[in-house]
Amino acid sequence: MTAALLATAMLGVNAQKPMSAPAGGKAISDELIGIFFEDISSSADGGLYAELVQNGSFEYNPTEKDGWGPGTAWRMIRPGHSLGYLEPRMDNPIHPNNPTYMRIHTERVKEYYDYNGWKGFGLQNDGFDGFSVKAGAKYDFSVFMRNVDKSAKEVRVVLVEQPQGRGGFGRAPKLLAEAMLNVNSNGWQKYETVLTPTETSQRAVLQVLVLTPGVLDIDMVSLMPQDTYKGHGLRKDLAQVLADLQPKFMRFPGGCVVHGGGDGFWNTYRWKTTIGPKEQRKQMKNTWGYHQSMGLGYYEYFQFCEDLGMEPLPILPCGVNCQGTNGGWGMKDQAQDVVPMSEMNEWVDEILDLIEWANGDPATSKWAKMRADAGHPAPFNLKYVGIGNEERISPEFVERFKYIYERVTKAHPEIIIVGTAGPGSHPGNSDFENGWKLADELGMPIMDEHYYEPRDYFLKSRQYDSYPRDRKTKVYLGEYAAKDKKFIDALAEGLYLLHVERNADVVCMTSYAPLFARKNATNWNPDLIYFDNERPFLTCSYYVQQMFGQSSGQYYYGNCVTFTDGTELQGQSVILNVKTRQLFVKLCNASGEAKTANIDLSRFGLKKTATKTTLSGNAEDENNYEHQPIAPQKETVKAQKKFKLELAPYSMVMLQYAL
Repeated sequence: MTAALLATAMLGVNAQKPMSAPAGGKAISDELIGIFFEDISSSADGGLYAELVQNGSFEYNPTEKDGWGPGTAWRMIRPGHSLGYLEPRMDNPIHPNNPTYMRIHTERVKEYYDYNGWKGFGLQNDGFDGFSVKAGAKYDFSVFMRNVDKSAKEVRVVLVEQPQGRGGFGRAPKLLAEAMLNVNSNGWQKYETVLTPTETSQRAVLQVLVLTPGVLDIDMVSLMPQDTYKGHGLRKDLAQVLADLQPKFMRFPGGCVVHGGGDGFWNTYRWKTTIGPKEQRKQMKNTWGYHQSMGLGYYEYFQFCEDLGMEPLPILPCGVNCQGTNGGWGMKDQAQDVVPMSEMNEWVDEILDLIEWANGDPATSKWAKMRADAGHPAPFNLKYVGIGNEERISPEFVERFKYIYERVTKAHPEIIIVGTAGPGSHPGNSDFENGWKLADELGMPIMDEHYYEPRDYFLKSRQYDSYPRDRKTKVYLGEYAAKDKKFIDALAEGLYLLHVERNADVVCMTSYAPLFARKNATNWNPDLIYFDNERPFLTCSYYVQQMFGQSSGQYYYGNCVTFTDGTELQGQSVILNVKTRQLFVKLCNASGEAKTANIDLSRFGLKKTATKTTLSGNAEDENNYEHQPIAPQKETVKAQKKFKLELAPYSMVMLQYAL
């Protein structure tokens, strides 16, 4: 990858003819702010993926979590004291990648005469802490079923709200929606209907009731809201808060998920088994201790990137397992599992085939034809590929990384490769030093650095000021966060990002991590966005990230702002976007005293008004499920070329000008 080609990819200046930039600006990356999605803390199933049914394919098992099995999230339901039993089976499944299903033996169906003909025998799914459904909204139900005894069967599908409290014992559930299916096939067949609740409920459940005695197989039970983000199966409110960040790229699917976490190569994420029909995708244990249905797979990731105008940045394994494999994270300095060099072509092909799938011509490429058959004949225009995630930069890693790197760059010189600097990416760390030595040797385009630190690091460290300016390799700060979620932590991250922006000729991309965490299912704290079934909860850090995402540009001006009394806990940046003809001034005061900024924008032709966005509060404020004291306050102000701006204690301000 030539320096000129990388610069074009970073700046995107060929999209349209840019306006001229006033003197004194430094060219920087306009892809600086992105997002990193990893399925941690139930971010996918029960989160961004809009599916309401949990374990709809009956593939949960004890290797994922103690006490789990095909019946997890399900319960037997027999209104009117109908009789029967459930039997998990694995013979003659829908597809070998989806081996487990449930057999329903219905022996007697008795009407629950006291409660309006409630009858049947079957299953109830409790979803992820229940289902939240809205009155009048439409939900697509689908299921694969097969008659075993060759007799057609009536199946009733209902959404009900369960009675609560001690007074609910013995009372029938409240009916919210229902539909009837006639199962008449002796082989696996997909059945579909639409459920429309008559009332809104936060504690609905789904019941599938067989009304005809006999034996029936069932698998791939699904209930999806029709109203998803751009109709692509993602939960609308969670997708929207990501869109509101205005990210320029998305890194996925991990993280430790990429290379098997602590479980070995059998649990390595393989993109090829996450595309195609949902019933043919291979589900697997999640590194973070639960289950991945792969309903949110590579096709959905790429489609979401397209929907938000983000560059996709898939991360693929490099033949070296996670550094926590042999005995867990306490053994992270021990030898890692590695693929024999004689088998490395499989891992090279994993990347080459992905590039073909994403960018190839369906007329000449079998992988591109699979993309087209899924509904996307046009290429996804993939330009970035990451190889590896936080592996120790051992001799074994170097050998395998070089093997992949040389073959991928030879086959696809247009692809920008992102490497890894290992865990704890600070100067002096042996993996960091070895990773950068490898990057310099290969002339690698981008190096991915990761670190999580206490707030003081982000308040005081300025790591990128000392990076060499003539190095070919740019920096991607792929994972970082302060280790708490107070407002002062968000301001510390803001100060650090101002420093990153000043060095955005060296640092071309950043992404906060982790992105999502489900309430009551959180593996890691802090996170950028918390959520439950009803809504997302936006942290203080979210609003800082949003401010930077909204203010991307191609030029940095460092001499437009000065502070009256020093800059120990203050920072600033002035960013020009020549494509949108906007100017952004960002200022941060992470101290407990008011500060004065002197601003001179004389070199820019400003329109008459500007938008001022302010984040302010107390240092210990925290946005949580009960209370969200920190949120941006917007106002229209007069545009001035030379002026003083008072910054309140613990505040961050952005001024946005049209040019």
